[in-house]
Amino acid sequence: MDFDQESSEREEKRYLGDWKLWGRLLKYILPQWKWILLAVSLAFVITGASLTWPRLVQIAMDSYILNDSVPVDERLHGISYIAALFLGVIIIGFIANLFQVVALEWTGQRIMHSLRQGLFTHVIKLNLSFFSAHRVGRLVTRHTNDIQNMFEMFTSVIVTLFNDGVRLLGILGILFWMNWRLALLLTVTFPLMILITMWFGKLSRNAFRRIRSHLAGINAFLQEAVSGISILQIFLRERDAQDRFKNLNRRYFDAAMYQIYVFGIFVPLIEIMSSVALAMIIWYGGRQILENYMTLGILTAFISYMRLFFQPIRELSQKYTIVQSAMASAERIFQLLDADDFMPKVEDPITPLEVKGEIAFRGVVFGYDPGRPVLKDISFEVNAGETFAIVGATGSGKTTITNLIERFYDSEEGQILIDGMDIRRFEPKWLREQIGLVMQDIFIVPGSIRDNIVLDRELGGPEIDEIVRLSQLSSLVRNLPEGLDTRIGEGGMDLSAGQKQLLAFARVLARNPRILILDEATANVDTETEMLIEQAIQAVLSNRTSIIIAHRLSTIRRANQIVVIDHGRILEQGTHEELMANPGLYSHLQSLQNGFAVRVATELRSAEKTL
Repeated sequence: MDFDQESSEREEKRYLGDWKLWGRLLKYILPQWKWILLAVSLAFVITGASLTWPRLVQIAMDSYILNDSVPVDERLHGISYIAALFLGVIIIGFIANLFQVVALEWTGQRIMHSLRQGLFTHVIKLNLSFFSAHRVGRLVTRHTNDIQNMFEMFTSVIVTLFNDGVRLLGILGILFWMNWRLALLLTVTFPLMILITMWFGKLSRNAFRRIRSHLAGINAFLQEAVSGISILQIFLRERDAQDRFKNLNRRYFDAAMYQIYVFGIFVPLIEIMSSVALAMIIWYGGRQILENYMTLGILTAFISYMRLFFQPIRELSQKYTIVQSAMASAERIFQLLDADDFMPKVEDPITPLEVKGEIAFRGVVFGYDPGRPVLKDISFEVNAGETFAIVGATGSGKTTITNLIERFYDSEEGQILIDGMDIRRFEPKWLREQIGLVMQDIFIVPGSIRDNIVLDRELGGPEIDEIVRLSQLSSLVRNLPEGLDTRIGEGGMDLSAGQKQLLAFARVLARNPRILILDEATANVDTETEMLIEQAIQAVLSNRTSIIIAHRLSTIRRANQIVVIDHGRILEQGTHEELMANPGLYSHLQSLQNGFAVRVATELRSAEKTL
């Protein structure tokens, strides 16, 4: 099941007491049991401190303030003693609360650190097909908003609810001990409060689910819009983007307002119940005082305890929202953790000591979507050390072939062999270490040029200098203010498209792969930079197997083999001379490019004469 889908049926089956979900959370909670035990222990101290002061007020009123039978000096001394005790209770409660907050924050941070690290580790091991099927914005939401929601639950709700539970039980015990008749009168409101709370829980749960769903949609849209801002501006799609975001934002607003309406009803209802209980206590307690069955101090303490009793119930809406938010987030996180779109592995993968670089496709069929093949019965062989070129229109399946060689995907039918062995028998990490890939779009790691070349490898100065020379980066490095240590990427200087391509080529050379794949590596560079790349290629590709994909046919003329692909099938295969000798798609594409080049040159000469 797609974890991105907001399945109402699944949501209805999840509720606050989902023990399976809590059971999975325990895996991350239990390692922090010492800190949790400390926070729970401190809860009893905090609760005891909060329940002591109404009793002290009662003693002060009945024993000293209103007790005329005690001498004034003794009454003043008693009041001072009660005040000192009151101050001591406040200090004890403050210290206990301080340590509990620190313990909770530490525990929450440790739990979320473990969960966030586990989630990221899991995600980066998933297949590329998984990321093709899921929006990046939703994946980011899982690592940010959803993790933060769970952190709030661990730090501000779980132990707080425990505190409130202990407080409520303590208050009930004290009230029945002080005056069981008055306490029994108070409990008359309990059934109605339970019904109101259950009703509120159902409405708020549905409201919150809608909010989380619309928020994930906003995050996904923002990520796509910002990453493609240049396209929006070039094609004047700002208005359309604004309208789409307005609709998403309006849905989120409506869901949030519905949640506010629910809270707006619940909170006043609890206030009404609290006022009714207070009126009942004053009515009955006042009669008891007038009839000398109760003291004013007991009634005052009773009212204080009653207000302490209703305080956590008033805050239930906020706490319940946080818990619902966290549980919904936990469900989405575990759905992501349950995603098992991994590349199948053999039990005993092989890692040959030497790689020759022979590549063979035998009857390969593959499609990104079931029933819609991109490659159809592809078969070819590349000898070790040869240069193999793939030509075809956009969408014909050229890049798909490189994805299969890297084993980003597995073919549906047929075999892909390297040195006569099926690549599915290799360890994927080892396989990708043997293959160097230079793509059209280059990812720059925020850091220095040296960092971007070596990545996770350890290379000495002479080795890096040789790589820089072979990749034709020497002139660029010499002109930079700090040479190889110049920072690029985020927070550093920007490189041109051609410079990024040369840097990517140097990055591949640092790995010294046996097989090299160039996927439109010269598509976005000028003629001068393309010449530099070709010089680098010729300098280092001897005795290496290389696969070149290029729209510019001039870059593949020296290939040992050229295949022409159209709609996922091989139409032609041979050397440049052989393909040009036989009229076909390759010779047609070549003539089109030559005609275009001649036409551009003619127009440039005409423009020069005009100037």
